[in-house]
Amino acid sequence: QVQLVESGGGLVQPGGSLRLTCAASGTMLRDSDMNWYRRAPGKQREWVARITSAGSTNYAESVKGRFTISRDNAKNTLSLQMNSLKPEDAAVYYCNRDYGIIWPWGQGTQVTVSS
Repeated sequence: QVQLVESGGGLVQPGGSLRLTCAASGTMLRDSDMNWYRRAPGKQREWVARITSAGSTNYAESVKGRFTISRDNAKNTLSLQMNSLKPEDAAVYYCNRDYGIIWPWGQGTQVTVSS
């Protein structure tokens, strides 16, 4: 059974930074294309960023240039470095594979952007 655990969220002022981490058990993240998603209050979950097993990355337009997705294969973790945070980035952030081959969702990590 694959288990995903997201961490690193918190309260940050606009313009600030956070680094999110996704730890996996029951699988090796290096073998999968991985994504970060987020769900803001009252909205559907949306895709944020993707990294392939080969290391190629792509981003939603709303976060391009501000967020960086990466993985640490030795630690079996996935990260999301978030800089220049905006109030509209506030959401619960989740990691997972591509839609269609989703693992059980983790609990997510809450990001709050407020002054």
